[in-house]
Amino acid sequence: MSLEPKQMPVQYILGEWDFQGLSLKMAPPVFIPRPETEELVEWVLEEVTQRSHVVGAQGGPLILEVGCGSGAISLSLLSQLPQSRVIAVDKGEAAICLTHENAQRLQLQDRIRIMLLDVTLEGSWAHFVPWGPMDLVVSNPPYVFHQDMEQLAPEIRSYEDPAALDGGEEGMDVITHILALASWLLKDSGSIFLEVDPRHPELIGSWLQSRPDLSLDLVAVRRDFCGRPRFLHIQRSGPQHGCPTDAWPGPQPPRVPG
Repeated sequence: MSLEPKQMPVQYILGEWDFQGLSLKMAPPVFIPRPETEELVEWVLEEVTQRSHVVGAQGGPLILEVGCGSGAISLSLLSQLPQSRVIAVDKGEAAICLTHENAQRLQLQDRIRIMLLDVTLEGSWAHFVPWGPMDLVVSNPPYVFHQDMEQLAPEIRSYEDPAALDGGEEGMDVITHILALASWLLKDSGSIFLEVDPRHPELIGSWLQSRPDLSLDLVAVRRDFCGRPRFLHIQRSGPQHGCPTDAWPGPQPPRVPG
């Protein structure tokens, strides 16, 4: 069945979209940033400005974004945190290309490293060794429950990459890998900020309690503008695994079951 032009999301038709005051290029099938994600960025900015100890070696936080898509989150943080640095990863080549284009468009390319990487693959942590421990991990990961994918609007299912949406049976397939990776990469008291499904705060809280080896605590849940629990702040509560200044010797990071 052919698709009518009117079904294409307006962001793709226009070829650009505003996010946090930035004009970003948009192109299918790269995930279109939603208004809720602007709230996630605002929360990260609040926490960074309130916590003076969240600084990296160059005077600003070192941030990892998992699943950068168009680069909306990373580039917003870079533009509003002048001394920050970002490592942005995505497993989709189209997303990596678009983030590169948007970084150059905004003249932020000197403070961001963009990598094609699937964090669910074993050993992905090794790619981050040259940068040392992270201050923050931020992600709007694929979190839609698999059985809910068919309920998405037709224009979403037709044009946007399903891999950026489908989080598996309980929407947590990628999230659990991010958490295991972050437990390895974060500094002590480093933070993870996630956008999730409203059912996830309870599920993720229980999952973290079942994995004390990760030394991660769910410290805050924030609701979106519709009143749904949508954003999580998870904090590292113990010493970092290994020694990042010596190529992180020692055991491999914990594996994610399932």
